Amino acid sequence: MKAPPAVRLLALTAAAALLPVVAGASTPESADNLLACKKGWTSCVLSRLSLTEKNEVARATHARNVWDCTNGLSSCDRSSLSDAEKTRLAVVLYDRNVDNCTTGISSCDHLGLTTSEARTVAAAERRRGVADCRDGMGGCDPGLLTSAERAQAAVAARERVLSACRSGLGPCDATALSPAERDALQAAQRQRNLSECTNGWDACDRSLLSAGETDLVDASAHRRNLASCRDGREVCDYSTLSPSETGALAATESQRNYAACLAGRGYCDRSQLTSGQAAALAVKGR
Repeated sequence: MKAPPAVRLLALTAAAALLPVVAGASTPESADNLLACKKGWTSCVLSRLSLTEKNEVARATHARNVWDCTNGLSSCDRSSLSDAEKTRLAVVLYDRNVDNCTTGISSCDHLGLTTSEARTVAAAERRRGVADCRDGMGGCDPGLLTSAERAQAAVAARERVLSACRSGLGPCDATALSPAERDALQAAQRQRNLSECTNGWDACDRSLLSAGETDLVDASAHRRNLASCRDGREVCDYSTLSPSETGALAATESQRNYAACLAGRGYCDRSQLTSGQAAALAVKGR
């Protein structure tokens, strides 16, 4: 016996309403929720996971906790680690402490070192202290140095002063220099200033130039300006050009203008054409 049409329609409607629920496990929203749960994000809704997905999330959560513990994060929960994982973690943390103590890069627990490791760390710390004094670092403690090491540190400090004075890149204490070093420094500063003036740099101090150096700097500035004019750059100052230079530039521009008018490409100013150029264009029908 067949069900009445109204009953069949009601049954089909109910089945259609259940389809999203059945298919929900494979929807993009379900995949996003699974990812959120595996990452430990607050958007995770555990009640929407299947049993298989919950097991998958549990494994991901455990792996994330192992990583947190290994990297010393406060979110580490050691109670959830297995005995093997606790042992492996202890080894990693012990080795990391020894490395921290030896390199001085991070916090060090000296009490956690063996006698042999403590000797190795002490030697490494002393080497770093000597290097700090030699390099002028803030961690230098001169009291820990031998007389020979203090002498080496003094030589290195003097070399740093000389280097800063010569390069002009750091604080220069000229009072710490010998007369010969001050003379050499002044010569280096004059040479550096000459280079800056020759290249047209802002640090140039023309008052420090000799008459001959001033002539060299002016000639260099003239060449740079002429090149700017030839290249059509806006920094060109035509007023400083000689009549021959102005004429050469005008001839070059005339040829460029004629070529543009002839080709019908580029800026063409017919009013600047010579009578010969205008006649040649007329012959060519331009």
